[in-house]
Amino acid sequence: MFEEARKRNPDLKIPTETQPPADWTEADLALIKQGVGDKTSRPSQASAEGGESGETASGEQAGAVVTYFEAKGFGFLRPDDGGRDIFFHVSRLVEGLATDLRPGTRVLYELGMDRTGKMAASSVRIAPPQ
Repeated sequence: MFEEARKRNPDLKIPTETQPPADWTEADLALIKQGVGDKTSRPSQASAEGGESGETASGEQAGAVVTYFEAKGFGFLRPDDGGRDIFFHVSRLVEGLATDLRPGTRVLYELGMDRTGKMAASSVRIAPPQ
């Protein structure tokens, strides 16, 4: 196989050494399993602004359901601090029932990525009554 590739491209360099596998922590594996990107490099708005934005101390953001298509299992959230609506999938609902996802329902969520790499909500949960 490599011989054919080398005939087509004589400058082809074949890797000779293998890289050792990275040491993954349980937290890293959990993020990969969720399809969520690394958020460690993002500054927390709660610490930068004294916690007055829509984000809680744990990194969760607050918002409300704008639309939810129960038959398709997805919808959009509107963040309390403004900005674009955020896509969410019912599979990311960790607390509460899918039947509670009506327009206006208060939710807490973390930002992550969907399987295509676009921004989406992860770890969505129905906010407790205030």
